[in-house]
Amino acid sequence: MPNLHVLTRAGESPTYPIIRKIGFADLKDAAAKGIEDFWVMPTHVIFLAIIYPIVGLILARMTFGYDVMPLLFPLAAGFALIGPFAAIGLYELSRQREKGVDVSWKHAFGVLRCPSLDAIAALGMVLMIVFLIWLTTAQWLYQSLFGYGSPESIGQFLSDILTTSEGWILIIAGNGIGFLFAVLVLTISVVSFPLLLDRDVGAMVAMHTSVRAVLRNPLMMAAWGLFVAVTLVIGSLPFFVGLAVVLPVLAHSTWHLYRKVVEPDLSPRQDRPDRPRPKGRRYAADFPSVLFPWTHDDRP
Repeated sequence: MPNLHVLTRAGESPTYPIIRKIGFADLKDAAAKGIEDFWVMPTHVIFLAIIYPIVGLILARMTFGYDVMPLLFPLAAGFALIGPFAAIGLYELSRQREKGVDVSWKHAFGVLRCPSLDAIAALGMVLMIVFLIWLTTAQWLYQSLFGYGSPESIGQFLSDILTTSEGWILIIAGNGIGFLFAVLVLTISVVSFPLLLDRDVGAMVAMHTSVRAVLRNPLMMAAWGLFVAVTLVIGSLPFFVGLAVVLPVLAHSTWHLYRKVVEPDLSPRQDRPDRPRPKGRRYAADFPSVLFPWTHDDRP
């Protein structure tokens, strides 16, 4: 079987980080430090984060172009589901600045030297799958209420949504289902990506740690999720442009939230060296293996 990079040696049991209990003061401090990071590194983070609203605009244009207007809102709302993965470079900037590095935008590519790169990619794929399931669910819900036809205009679409009983069912049920998807993503990713940047752990350990963090701090994590949702809504207006500011602030704040929630590791992260890695044949069936790093070892 071809080797995939793993983060613990074969036969070793995974090590789970210690979770702290946090309060509202910690959330406030994490947000304040996130804003501070943004002001110190505005050019770099805007350069990176602008990708997020541009892709959102492209998705919106594709929606209108292919007469799937009913999916516009699910796309806009569901795109936030992959936000934790999209912000990975910004977490890295905060990590580097925390170490006292004179940070530039190039430091965001330090992610490529992270020992957890395969696990980060695997967890990103998990979020993409959740995103696609959300879109499929939203489309099914709309079609179950309004049939398979497409609205002839934006006016007709808004009228169908706002002035009919089916439309109100769609609004209530759609937001309820979307809330469940958002809770799922928050639970498995609130500290998992920062943890993977910070330590040699696998994707399953990272997700398990994130779930433990939520279970230990349910009220604080609910408050954090509400903060994220409100700021994303504000940043989406108009036409996602505000996300160029909101996304980096949230990303930096999430890194500092991770520092509040998870006890620090005494062993600093050891980056991969800047040299080409041997390329071997990989198979789609190997994808789940990076979720269970203790079952493999990529060392010869």
